[in-house]
Amino acid sequence: MAEKCSHHKGKRQRFIRGCCACFLITVFILLFVILLVWAILQPKKPRFILQDATIFSLNVSAPNIISTTVQVTINSRNPNSKVGVYYDKLSVYASYHSQQITYYTIIPPVYQGHKDTNVWSPFVYGNNVPVAPYNGLALSQDQSNGAIRMIFKIDGRVKWKVGTFVSGRYHLHVTCPAYIPIGNNRNTGIVLGTAVKYQLSQSCKVSV
Repeated sequence: MAEKCSHHKGKRQRFIRGCCACFLITVFILLFVILLVWAILQPKKPRFILQDATIFSLNVSAPNIISTTVQVTINSRNPNSKVGVYYDKLSVYASYHSQQITYYTIIPPVYQGHKDTNVWSPFVYGNNVPVAPYNGLALSQDQSNGAIRMIFKIDGRVKWKVGTFVSGRYHLHVTCPAYIPIGNNRNTGIVLGTAVKYQLSQSCKVSV
């Protein structure tokens, strides 16, 4: 009787080991196929360009208080011919001397097809944002000199789409430096009522 139980137990263990081996082999083959397809397609990072910036307000009310309202136009292009891109909740904000001076502005989720281009024109603003005192003084000095260097950043997540396959989420970081010639006689921008629009056409650094 003990020999029969031992025999059945051995068969059950061999069956379980066989199932585990089949499962592992299947997973390995699936991952290999995904990696092979990925290597063949060689997906490229999206490309971003900061086209222009419209300044509505940029004031220093105290050495450590800044108020900003800027509308930026951002061009995003998918350079891939076989890979689509899902953008998930992109957040745009402005920084000055490595310090954030506006709140986050959300760009709704969107899908970007093969070789497609999207253009966004979000407002980024911050009212009475506290900053380091030296930043308030630096901004006042830059305004007097007629040019301001700001950085507009985009943070979010992306997913890649190949056929019916959709990848997991990847962090997206976009950095767009902007040299804005405020009050500069060589480039005063386009006056739009109480705002001034500056053409920039500056490429952005993209990290995924």
